[in-house]
Amino acid sequence: MTSIPSAPLSPGHRQAGRIATLAVATALLVGCASTAQQPSYAPHPQDPLQSYNRAMYRFNDGLDRAVLQPVATTYTEVVPSPVRTGVSNFFGNLGDAWSFVNNTLQLKGEPAMSSFFRFAVNSTFGLGGLLDVATEMRLERHKQDFGLTLHHWGVPSGPYLVLPLLGPSTLRDTAAMPVDGYGNLASHLSPSSHSYALYGLKAIDTRAGLLQASDLLGTAALDPYSMMRDVYLSSRNPGQQGDGTLNDDYYYEEEESTPPAADGKAPATP
Repeated sequence: MTSIPSAPLSPGHRQAGRIATLAVATALLVGCASTAQQPSYAPHPQDPLQSYNRAMYRFNDGLDRAVLQPVATTYTEVVPSPVRTGVSNFFGNLGDAWSFVNNTLQLKGEPAMSSFFRFAVNSTFGLGGLLDVATEMRLERHKQDFGLTLHHWGVPSGPYLVLPLLGPSTLRDTAAMPVDGYGNLASHLSPSSHSYALYGLKAIDTRAGLLQASDLLGTAALDPYSMMRDVYLSSRNPGQQGDGTLNDDYYYEEEESTPPAADGKAPATP
């Protein structure tokens, strides 16, 4: 069988072939390199440990979806609403006692007195805190903890940190946790099994109150991790005009990075 001789390639054709081969090889190398690279995230000045934090966030989120969220959902479906309200009031009353201490440490007279009378009134007339009589008396709640007390006296928050099981925190708030734990009246119960039972009930009650918020976070946020981080940092690092009160509802407001000039005009951009 005779073969038909192929026409010899011209120098231009050989040059085009080499360019095409080089282009394909380059594309393959770039594709492999991009696959091997870790995903890049927008830098954040208070989140230098973002790679670790995101990994821990995914771990906590998976554990929450597998264990805590189903338990909290069952809790809301089985336990009547008045009972759940009483449980929340009880733990809120314990928090008022610790808020009184921290408001006092921050030299905030009116919030400290409000926290003290809230705890006294609800403990006495509210069946140990199951009923929130103080709110009906228009005694405002001023939530505080030792992390915010450190903030009040100028201790910087340090880097953002996601803790295993416990979730969002900062270096300052993590250091304050042992003091907050000691200040929780439930931690002084004897035997210690009673304290552990109350801690477990509080975790379920807290998670039950966040069921709708977690659903909204998952559907509305393009990056739930970044949204949770920003909300947490804004609540734990109030501005110079803020009083450092730990409110029930937080919002994130981006502050101006460049102060106005003395004449009230915005400074020129370099």
